[in-house]
This record gives sequence, structure tokens and C-alpha cells, in this order.
Amino acid sequence: MATFISVPLKKSSEVDLVKPLSKFVTASYPAGEEQSEYLRAVEELNKLRKSALGRPLDKHDSSLEILLRYYDQLCAIEAKFPFSENQLCLTFTWKDAFDKGSLFGGSVKLSLASLGYEKTCVLFNCAALASQIAAEQNIDNDECLKAAAKYYQLASGAFGHIKDTVLSALNREPTMDICPETVGTLSTIMLAQAQEVFFLKATSDRMKDAVIAKLANQAADFYGEAFKQCQYKDNLPKEVLPVLAAKHCIMQANAELHQSILAKQKKRFGEEIARLQHAAELVKTVASRYDEYVSVKELTDKINRALTAAKKDNDFIYHDRVPEVKDLEPIGKAALVKASAVTPPLSQKFTDLFEKMVPMAVQQSMGIYGQRKADTVNRLVGTMREATNLCNGVLASLNLPAALEDLSGDSIPQSIAEKSRSIVEQGGLQNIEKLIRDLPELLTRNREILDESLKMLDDEETTDNELRSKFNQRWNRTPSGDLYKPLRAEGTNFRNVLDKAVQADQVVRDRYNAQCDMIALLCKPESELNAAIPSANPTRTLQGSEVVNVLRSLLVQLEELKKERETLEGEIKAVTFDMSTTFLRALAQDGAINEEQLSLAQLDDSYGSYNQKVSASITKQEELLGQVQTAHQEFSSLKQSNNEANQREEVLKKLASAHDSYVEICNNLREGTKFYNDLTEILVKFQNKCSDIVFARKTERDELLKELQQSIAREPSAPSFNVPAYQTTPAAPAPGPTPAPRTVFVQPPQQAQQQPQQKPQPPSRPPPPSFTPQAASATATSPAAPTGPPTGPPANNPLPVAPPSQAQGPPYPTYQGYQGFYQMPMGYNPYAYGQYNMPFMPYQGAPGQGGYPGAPPAGQPYPGYPQQQPPQQQPYYPQQ
Repeated sequence: MATFISVPLKKSSEVDLVKPLSKFVTASYPAGEEQSEYLRAVEELNKLRKSALGRPLDKHDSSLEILLRYYDQLCAIEAKFPFSENQLCLTFTWKDAFDKGSLFGGSVKLSLASLGYEKTCVLFNCAALASQIAAEQNIDNDECLKAAAKYYQLASGAFGHIKDTVLSALNREPTMDICPETVGTLSTIMLAQAQEVFFLKATSDRMKDAVIAKLANQAADFYGEAFKQCQYKDNLPKEVLPVLAAKHCIMQANAELHQSILAKQKKRFGEEIARLQHAAELVKTVASRYDEYVSVKELTDKINRALTAAKKDNDFIYHDRVPEVKDLEPIGKAALVKASAVTPPLSQKFTDLFEKMVPMAVQQSMGIYGQRKADTVNRLVGTMREATNLCNGVLASLNLPAALEDLSGDSIPQSIAEKSRSIVEQGGLQNIEKLIRDLPELLTRNREILDESLKMLDDEETTDNELRSKFNQRWNRTPSGDLYKPLRAEGTNFRNVLDKAVQADQVVRDRYNAQCDMIALLCKPESELNAAIPSANPTRTLQGSEVVNVLRSLLVQLEELKKERETLEGEIKAVTFDMSTTFLRALAQDGAINEEQLSLAQLDDSYGSYNQKVSASITKQEELLGQVQTAHQEFSSLKQSNNEANQREEVLKKLASAHDSYVEICNNLREGTKFYNDLTEILVKFQNKCSDIVFARKTERDELLKELQQSIAREPSAPSFNVPAYQTTPAAPAPGPTPAPRTVFVQPPQQAQQQPQQKPQPPSRPPPPSFTPQAASATATSPAAPTGPPTGPPANNPLPVAPPSQAQGPPYPTYQGYQGFYQMPMGYNPYAYGQYNMPFMPYQGAPGQGGYPGAPPAGQPYPGYPQQQPPQQQPYYPQQ
């Protein structure tokens, strides 16, 4: 039975997608059915993430389908939401899949405000789950083999895609499990296992041996490549390397086995034996080194039987020369697998939750187009309003049409009376004063919002700088100063806009103060207004003159021209055109949007005719004003003038100018109020953006601080030092290879039963018992003691010392070269004594080996040993 490698899943922390995405939707789209639909889609996306990452997943197709659907949704929304650290900031935290963590330090994890990081980790889980599902398949079933091959190729393609895109998707060094080297190796492993599945299927289908040999040889090549990739790296668990080496040998042995059958069919009996011998050596290597991981008993028996039969036939019948392995013809290769391409959507049941939402590139282009359109409209409307104001100013300076209506010399001109009634209907001075009083409050509110927003950025940046100076290189996240540059530029722009608005407000106030008295006069009743206007001698003789008729005709034409401009202004403001379709088409065709070219072309098409109409209107006004000035000169020369008439005409001019100023001031104040209210909404969005990014940075800061504290706790509190040799104990014999954990290797239960169980290791040998000189002396007088010359331990051993009454720390090492070593005699049973203070029993020497000599009487030296002073009792720990 085959053993396959599967990859564990990465684990993610919970992330709330609803709040930040809903904020973006409500801020970017007007309230209505479209906004409600997007908000529901945000809820569905959050539920989908919880289903895909918030619970354990079964090794089943349905679980993989959920992961693939979530990955497809991430790919779909990536272009529709501005995910970045300084816009829509969402921090995703993932743990290293291969790191098991420690008791105090926790596991390795990485937190990034990047949707590309989330996509990479989700795709890793898709590949890992696919490998687990493939490893669970029953290899005795034909359909299961096909499914396993499909899933392994999917996993290989996903790991390969991560290898190509992970560095561009992240702006920091990734964790070890998703670094390019690791996922590249995993991709090769999955491809090798897919090739092995095809080998198993070909074997079960009893295909030709030539085909099976090529399939096995290709699988061996894949496994060998994977082994080379991770041989000198620690990016994968240590259990992977021996399995890859074993699989390489097994697939190569299978290739040699089936190629030997082909050689037998071609009557190349020497080649058959050479290939079988090579296969036998390969499986013998696996059995001796990697039997903990992969069982090759069945394959070994098969190869040995074939080799025995081939040798017997060759020895008795064919007598063919057995060539060297290096002289054999290379076995061909047949690759039937390839990594599946990652081209979203990967899920068969994918439905874009934000299908109607246009991509961010289109949204940005639409925003720039809207600004271009607004500039075009404002330019045309502003040009017409300037022309109208110029016309009104010229007529007011000429006292027209009041001069034509005031031929009686003692009544209020009709135009002045209409202007007075118009001001009273609009609220008079009270209306202007109320609008002026509201402006400072609106300005103060906007300044407070802007100051609070920038203060949040300042506080967070100060904290970040303090921590960066404290932790230095360990504080490896984007500096707040660099991250907040776009926001600070935006804040500076808002502050400049407010400063300009303050200057504009002051200009309006100065104009109002200059015209306040005359506006107040226009607000008075008709009798008071008539009394305030000086009277003059009548000029009734001019009422029927031709020049008066010409002036009246020109004034009528100017009024009609003003009305045409009002209509034209409404038409210009009402022009609409949906550019999203144009931008979407350009994005689909070219992969990019040339916004400037498309926008200017559309604006020229939409407003080209209006440009001509505005220019024609201004040209016509210049002609009419020239005729009015010429006719007015003639009218003034015919009109009899005196001081009273001049005074009356001057007052009428001021009243007409005051009316025009009143209308303009009211319009300016209303525009200013609207401007401040609109700016408040924009600044609130800016404040929310600052608040969101500061909150995300705070979360990231807390996570990084926690990781730094854990890493500091794992560091040694003092520098390493050398322990004295006598304080060390002999190391236990190294055990065999550690069995692969079940989270990495999925192994069928039948194979587990076939594998030989590891033999229990005996307990470590205790140190030899000590003995006293008195005990040695007693044994020397016993009849069993030898009488010949002493043949005991080497002469460089120290004299034996009586053991202390209490244990003085760990026992001395029992290996040669250290004080306290005693040669262990052959045949000694270390388990007969468990205490150091037990009496020493006589030793019966083995044949051919001399026994230990008896100890001399107390106070006498050992015969044959150099005389030494007895060692003094040394303290266990060094003295300071």
C-alpha cells in the first residue's frame, strides 16, 4: 500500500468584514436599492468566510468547494474595494501551517493589512485540503484513483501559483510555509504523487510493462527533484525528507522491476538480472533506513522471487553475462500529469456577490471624469454669470432702465420699485444677516472635524515612533509617517480649502457692508423710498423721442439674452452620460483605462455645442452693450441736466447696484452654506477613514507587541556558558527516525499493521557500584581470590575512595578519561544492584580474564600502583 504526503491547513484569526465594507458601501453609493443589495452581499461574504475558515473542515469535496468559493469571491472583490493600509484597512492574521508552537512562546504567525495575503493563505488551504482529500482516497478503486490524481494536480497548481505571486502579494517577508521555496517543493511533491497515482492505476489495469516502467521512472524523477529542493532546507517538517528519499527509491525499483520483465521478454536475461539486483538494492536501502515510514515488504518479496528465478534460469540454462548497472540502457519517462492552472473562478458554484459593482479602476476613472465634467459645467456657467454681472454693472452705471422710466422726475421708477419688492420678498437684510451668522459656526465645525482627524494620526504616529526607537529592527512594520502621507496631503488640501473659504467669506462681508445702507433703503415702504430719492425737473419732452425707443429696444434684447442664459444654464447642468459602460469596455479590451482620452472625447461630444452657444451669447451681448452706450450718450446730450437731476440719477444708480449686490451676496452666502455642509460630509468620511486606519494600526501594533513579548520571553536571560564535563551525564543512545505525524502523512491502516513495530529500548545503564577499601580487603582473603600478580584496571586509574554518606550531586560519568571511571568487567550484570551503598560482592572472572585484586589492609598501598596522595574531598560546585 502507498503512503502519501498531505499538508496541514493554516489557521486564521476571526476578522469582521461587515463593518469596514459596509462603511465603504454607504460612503460610496447613495442610499437606495443598489446600496441595500451591496450591504446584503457584505453580510453573505462575512458568513462565507466564517464557513470556510472559522470551523474545522472535513476531508470532503463539499469543504473544498466552500474554500474555493471564498477564494473566488476574494478575487472578484479585489478590484472593487480599495484594500490597502491607508484606505480600506483590514488586518488578516494567519499562523504558520508547519509550526507547532511551544508551551510559552506560541506559534509563528503573521498579520498584514493586505487582501493579497488573505488570498494567498486561502489558496494554500485549498491546496492543503485537496492533498488531504486525495490522500484519503481508496487506491484499490479506479474512480478514487482518478479523483486522487485530480486533487493532487489541483494542489500542485495552487502551490505553484503561490510560489509565483506570494512576494508581489505581500510587502513583507512571508512565513516559512508560504515562502517560494516551501510552496515550490510542495508543488513538486504533489505532482510526484499524482504521477504515482497514475502508476498505480496503470498497474491495476495491467498495462504494458514498458508503459508502467516509464510512469514509475517519471515519478521517481519527480520525487528526486523534490528531495533535492528540501534536502538542505528546514522549511518543511523533518519527516518529509526520509519519505521523499524512500519514495524515490521505491519508484525507481518499480521502474527497474517492470523494465526487467520487458528485458526477459526480449531474452536479455543478463539485463533482467542486473535490473532486479539494482531494484533489490534499492528496496533494501528503504527497508534499512526508512522502514519507519514506508513498508516495502511486499515489493521486496516480489523482487526477490523474480531475482531468484532469473538467476536460477540463467545459471542452468542461458548463461547470459550480467552487465553493470551503469551500462544498462536508460529507462524512458512518461509524464501524464501537470499542475492545474489557477484561473478563477475555481468553484463550480461560484456566483459573484458584487456583480453589479464596478471595479475600483472604473470607480476611480468615474471620479476623475465627474471632476472633469464639473469643471466643464462650472466653466460654462461661470462664463455666462460673469457676462450677466458685467451687463448689469454697465446698465447700473448708465442708470438704465431707470433713466428711461424717470422722465417725470418725481415718482419712483418702475424698475426700482420692482427691485425693492424683490428684496423684501427674499427676506431683506434679516436673510443676509442670518446667513452670515451661520457661516462661522459651519466653519468651526469643519475645522474641529479636521483637527480631530489629524490629531488621531499624530497620536498614533507618535506611539509608533516611540516603539520603533525602543525595539529598533524588531519593529518591522510600515512606518506610520510613510503610511499617512496620502492622508496628510488630503488633510492639508482640506485646510487650504477652508482658508480660501474664509477669505471668500470676508470678501462677501465687505461687499455687504458697502451696500448695507442702500439695501436697507430698498427694504423700506414705497412712500419712504420715494421721499429718500431726490426730485428733479420733468423731461417729458424726451418720452416720444427716437433715442428713447432705441434704448428701450436694446434693453429688451439684453433681458431676453439673460433669460436665454438661464435656460442654457439649466440645460448644461442637466447633461448626463453613463461613462461606466465605456470604462468597463476599455478595461475588458485593453486591461487598462485611458481615462483622460475617453473623458475628454466624451465631454467634447456632450458640451461642444454648448460652448458655441455660450460664445455666441457673449458676442451678442458685447454688440448690444456697445449700441446701448452709443445711444445713451445721445440720450444724455438731449436730456436737460441740473444738480438736482444729477443727484437723483446718482441715487437711482446706487439703488440699482444695491439690488444686484443683494442678489449676488445672497447667492454667494447660500453657496457658502452649501459648501460648508457638503464639506462636513466629506470631512466626516475623512475622519472615519482616519479612525479606521488608526484602529487597524492599533490592532496590528498590539499583535506585533504580543509577538515581540513572546519572542523576548523565549530568549535566554543570560549568555550561554560551558558546563563542566563532570556535571554532564552520558547521552542516551539516539533513537531511530521519528515516525511521521498523522497531520502530515496519511497512512492506510493496512500498511500500519504490516510495518514492524519498533523494538523497546532497554533502560540506560546505571553507574557501577562503588566499594570501600575494607570490602576489598575482605575479598582479598577469601579462597576465591587469585594469588597471582594483579591484572586489574590500568595503572592510571585513581585510588578508589569510600563513598560519601549522602549523595553529593549527580554521579560521575562512567566513560574513560574522567576521574571516577572504573573499567566494567565482562559479564557484569548492571541490574543486580540499585544502590551505591550495597556491599561489594566477589566477582567471578570469565575464562581468560584476570579478576580484580583484593584490596590491601587499611593504610597500606595497592601493590604495583604508583604511590599517590589520597584525594581530598572536593565540593561539588566550584568555589567563588
